[in-house]
Amino acid sequence: MNKFNKILIIGAGITGITLAERFASKGNKVLIIDKRNHIGGNCYDCKNKDGVLIHKYGPHIFHTNDKEVWQYLSKFTDWIPYEHRVLGFIDGKFVPIPFNLISLHQLLPDKADFLEKKLIKTFGYNNKIPILELKKTKDEDFKFLANFVYKKVFLGYNLKQWGKRPEQLDSQVSNRVPVIISYDDRYFQDRHQGIPKWGYTKMFENMLKNKNIEIKLSTDYKKIKNKENFNAIFYTGPIDEFFDYKYGKLGYRCLNIKFKTLNQKEFQPAAVVNYPDLKYSYTRITEFKKLTQQKSRKTTIGIEKSGERGILAWPLLDAKNKRIFQKYQKEAELLKRRSVYFIGRLAEYKYYNMDEAIKVGLNLFNRIIYEQQATQRKNSSCSRNI
Repeated sequence: MNKFNKILIIGAGITGITLAERFASKGNKVLIIDKRNHIGGNCYDCKNKDGVLIHKYGPHIFHTNDKEVWQYLSKFTDWIPYEHRVLGFIDGKFVPIPFNLISLHQLLPDKADFLEKKLIKTFGYNNKIPILELKKTKDEDFKFLANFVYKKVFLGYNLKQWGKRPEQLDSQVSNRVPVIISYDDRYFQDRHQGIPKWGYTKMFENMLKNKNIEIKLSTDYKKIKNKENFNAIFYTGPIDEFFDYKYGKLGYRCLNIKFKTLNQKEFQPAAVVNYPDLKYSYTRITEFKKLTQQKSRKTTIGIEKSGERGILAWPLLDAKNKRIFQKYQKEAELLKRRSVYFIGRLAEYKYYNMDEAIKVGLNLFNRIIYEQQATQRKNSSCSRNI
């Protein structure tokens, strides 16, 4: 017998959908709600009026080394094999991002052979060096390279993306795009990579196909009556909003994306091209056909800018926001006693890749089921001893 038999999940993003699918599969009645008029959170995709499948909130490429997560999602979708390669438009050339040995030879052809040999000898082939670590080196050759890459690749992009210089960012952020001593130009090196064959939204719909799941969209959780009738609540929205911003608002960099459909087959040489130079107001352009391998006479691009307003996308993990979050976190811990759980990117104020957002949902579900079974075994043992 399940401890939970009536569950409310607030937020129909990737973590909320995972929890809904798992609990419903065990016979629990699940109500999942979302403020938006669609499921999938920021992973939502749809066809535009020209029939091109677009990612409404920017490009999402699934990648993971976690076999459990890959096998779990593969129950709900087939995959288009896709290995993501990002280019940066630097000094009039399209070069691989992150900066690697190919980038080195394209941008510094006269020094590339010498620097390549020295990098491999010092750090080893296929190693990744955070740019801020490379900048600290006392070696003059590495110092030259670090300053060149910092200026050409990192500085402008970070100022546009985060509104801060790289050295002002949390290492969790600044270390995400290192210098790679390799000719492997893939953006991710994970074992499993791909795009859902029929799109993310269709995959999510398949996950929610269960008679035990009810979906309510365009619904604010504060308007849900009789919340006390639910045995458990899983909240995946902004944690500061749940507590009515009592300790202040948490900071985010927000996404703004403008879509254009062009009457041409192709726009750019890769699915995603970054524009680090400050003379461009935008950070990157995505050509969606190159992600989904669609066939169309037209192509749709998404031009991205980040700022203080827009779609909540990236937590600003500075000291001030961490202090605020810790206060909310303490409040959230107290609510666990009443079976209210805070989980997911917004509720945990944490940057999660898609596989990580699914994994935390699977882990929480497994932990709760394990605890329930342990309690049942204990109660059963006590009954036999009476």
